[in-house]
Amino acid sequence: MELILLLISFPLLSALITVFSGNSSKFVALVSSLVSLLITAALVTKFTPDSSVQFEVSYPWIQQLGIDFHAGIDGISIILVLLTNALIPLIVLSSFPHQYKHPGTFYALILFMQSGLLLVFTAMDAFLFYIGWEAALIPIYFICAVWGGKDRIRVNMKFFVYTIGGSLFMLLGIIYLFLQNPESNFNLQAFYSLNLDVVQQGWVFWAFFIAFAIKMPVFPFHTWQPDTYTEAPTSGTMLLSGIMLKMGIYGLIRWLLPVVPLGIQEWGHLAIILSVIGIVYASIIAFTQKDSKRLVAYSSIAHVGLISAGVFVINTQGLQGAMIQMLSHGVNVIGLFLVLDIINRRVNTTRIAELGGIAAKAPHLAIATLIIIMGTVALPGTSGFIGEFLLLIGVYQYSAWIAVVAGLTIIFGAVYMLRMYQGIMLGPESNTTSSFTDVQGSERIVLVIVCLLTIVLGVYPKPVLGLSEAAVQQLIEQVSQKLTSVK
Repeated sequence: MELILLLISFPLLSALITVFSGNSSKFVALVSSLVSLLITAALVTKFTPDSSVQFEVSYPWIQQLGIDFHAGIDGISIILVLLTNALIPLIVLSSFPHQYKHPGTFYALILFMQSGLLLVFTAMDAFLFYIGWEAALIPIYFICAVWGGKDRIRVNMKFFVYTIGGSLFMLLGIIYLFLQNPESNFNLQAFYSLNLDVVQQGWVFWAFFIAFAIKMPVFPFHTWQPDTYTEAPTSGTMLLSGIMLKMGIYGLIRWLLPVVPLGIQEWGHLAIILSVIGIVYASIIAFTQKDSKRLVAYSSIAHVGLISAGVFVINTQGLQGAMIQMLSHGVNVIGLFLVLDIINRRVNTTRIAELGGIAAKAPHLAIATLIIIMGTVALPGTSGFIGEFLLLIGVYQYSAWIAVVAGLTIIFGAVYMLRMYQGIMLGPESNTTSSFTDVQGSERIVLVIVCLLTIVLGVYPKPVLGLSEAAVQQLIEQVSQKLTSVK
């Protein structure tokens, strides 16, 4: 069997087994996710870091409509495949202390979502991409709706309406591109070769951008996110923040830039402005948050705003910064939400004012949290520094003033994240935290891995940057050539 087919289908087959595994389902899900990680490791070792599409498969699917099951991996998609299959085992393992109703269904949905995510990141056919996009939404909807907090129904409906609305815009854009394609198929390369005028590309730009901006999310399409992150079960929040939002960033890179470069030229500046507004807006709102989970949710909006701006400047530093920052953000954000979940399970609150003095009771948790926060605020030597440094250089090459404003994400982030750390971990202990216990078992394992990844990616990012460099360079040249040919 082709490795890429095994990569996509194995989580799906495992989900079918997991749903009937009862109380053993979490162990089945963990083993399945580790096997997926081994498959990914095999792909990475066999991958040649050039600009070609590798492990490619193409089978006729719905021939009357020109739809093929066409998938492959290049230097851009391999980063997202690696992110997905590295984080899923950590997310599953971090959920072990919880006792979920219908655990077989819960873990099966996680694996089903994993398969959908991998389909998105490997699809070379627009229709297949859309199927994966929707397939990843269905399980997270049920995870949030069934196992979420008290206000989950209202919050989840808002999330669902936003994402389905964005998906419909994207579907309209895909159908329009199909109708303009003389080959009458949904092949990605055929879409790249289309010669649309600036007006056509402008409409397609907005059809795709709205869908991707909602998923990331970018201001002003972000309003579903803080409530959803707060009400979702911790595993659901990790899936949303660690992996699912990267679907939107990946969509910008894989579809928007090469398909509608004239649309980017016409509207990209506005997209950058919206991204930077989101950085400042989310950072200011984060300052006012009393609940640490909502603070981290707004922090995520700010960081994603910088990644989005880095993508739209279309230069090597911006895009390479986006690639490694997607990895760094995914690792750091699931680490932060795990810390908050550990605290919530022990004291039943994440409100900063009700906490304090945890470091004296749980020094290992305090040290791990500090390392993760240092990565989040881009301290040199951590994973966050490399990504944000490259992103800011890329944005600076586009506009010095925009780079100055975008750089506020680092300054603001350091202030509100360290204030949160001080309020939770330091100072006198409260009545709530007087009997707090340190991390143990699966909690300790996941935190150690997250901290190691934060440091290793910061100290030695070359392997990751090397995987994507050639593909990123080819993408920039492809966009530049299309713009030059029009002029």
